[in-house]
Amino acid sequence: MQAEILLPLLALLLGIGAFAGILAGLLGVGGGIVLVPAFFYTFSHLGYGSDELMRICLATSLATIIVTSARSVHSHNKKGAVDWDILKTWAPGIGIGAIVGVLAVAQLRSSALQGIFGGLGIFIGLWMAFSKSEWRIADEMPSPPTRMVLSPIVGFLSVLMGIGGGSFGVPLMTLYGTPIHRAVATAAGFGALIAIPSVVAFLFVPISTEVRPPLTIGAVNLGAFAVVVCMTMITAPIGAKIAHSLNPKPLKRVFAVFLLLVAGNMLRKSLGL
Repeated sequence: MQAEILLPLLALLLGIGAFAGILAGLLGVGGGIVLVPAFFYTFSHLGYGSDELMRICLATSLATIIVTSARSVHSHNKKGAVDWDILKTWAPGIGIGAIVGVLAVAQLRSSALQGIFGGLGIFIGLWMAFSKSEWRIADEMPSPPTRMVLSPIVGFLSVLMGIGGGSFGVPLMTLYGTPIHRAVATAAGFGALIAIPSVVAFLFVPISTEVRPPLTIGAVNLGAFAVVVCMTMITAPIGAKIAHSLNPKPLKRVFAVFLLLVAGNMLRKSLGL
């Protein structure tokens, strides 16, 4: 492998991992919503742009979520904040939705996946900017029939974006009366429920040899996974420490604007504009 390819790739991935870790600690957002576009722009810049590139970006982002989700759940569980009943009852549907998501990703071109990421990213950004904590659909979590519909949707949409369950799970749980701290802690567990089955499936998704970056197995780039996980482990506590000294509400609005710009750019590129 040529040093002129590997060294810039390593430098960019170190920066991406550091940034994603700080944001995760600072704002409590999953790294995937930052990692997917960052991976896409990095690999494209290094000459790996293709109709299959978004599959690699989504799969690799989800692989990092296995580690960060496990770490986050462990931390929240020590404080007794994880609602294990929600995790157990939602797990089958989320897992099924995640596998269906992988099957969909394997059939879609990068431009279509960029458009989906952009559209859903704009929705999440608008929610972060304008939602209010008092918004409610009901005072308790959905009954089994409704859960059978909603849980696969959470898994499916999360895989299409390469993210953990927080961006969809936290709003959903709070709308159904779950306190925000409990929703955030429980949604961290959604990440593992989504990422583990989907990453296993992504390892068997074929990517053309001539367009995949070095150290890619199936659709998962192991090099990017290892570097980013190491960096997020280092920088997430730094972001958390900063968060304790700042008001999180204006920070979330700033991130919402950032997300709207990134998602809007992905949507623009998908339309060839």
